[in-house]
Amino acid sequence: MRSVLGIVLITAAIAVSTHFAFQLERAGGASFWLLATVPTLALAVGAAILARTMNEGGVADWLRPVWGDFTRGVVGAAILFGAAYAVSRMYAGTPRESWLARLYLQLGDPKTLREGMALYAVGILVASAAEEIVWRGLVTRLFADVVGARWAWVAAAVAYALAHAPTIYALRDPEAGMNPVLVLAALGAGLVWGAMARRFGGRLVPGILAHAMFDWVVLFTFRLWGPSI
Repeated sequence: MRSVLGIVLITAAIAVSTHFAFQLERAGGASFWLLATVPTLALAVGAAILARTMNEGGVADWLRPVWGDFTRGVVGAAILFGAAYAVSRMYAGTPRESWLARLYLQLGDPKTLREGMALYAVGILVASAAEEIVWRGLVTRLFADVVGARWAWVAAAVAYALAHAPTIYALRDPEAGMNPVLVLAALGAGLVWGAMARRFGGRLVPGILAHAMFDWVVLFTFRLWGPSI
């Protein structure tokens, strides 16, 4: 029961912060980035504390690096980028392309992003680590108590997607309607990062690297919509 309550509270907390972060008036502003990251950072601290009570070695074990993790991260990021690029090409030239436009509008003006690239690089890495600790670390283990370890990573990916559900309405477009892009991206990425954590014995470093590299590529290196940086 406590595991179910924990899952519900975490998912609801991130959903609420996501709802407020993705309001149009916060597009590209500091309040967007704060609301999109700080709650997860706080939950990651809580996850680090709880991990010691769950018959685990603690977050230190989750974050234990081994040789080859960087390569694994590159492969994971490449898989995600390939899927994201394919979807973006499907939307190109259709009303649904505006879904991507609305998402990139929320992330900020390319000029502003370019001027703060060093800060964003650190922020992306820290935020990626926090999300992996919360979702592929704590939430996956809570789900293991409910549905078993075999399917816990899948259930955690679904919860991760549900936490982004408010963006369906917040990022809507007058022509294309409700916007499922971020929810679908969270589900697909959550499955990849969850599979990586399961494949590598619960270690999160490969998934963190894949997460950070994917975010960096689609935000700075090879944007899926709009002008390059």
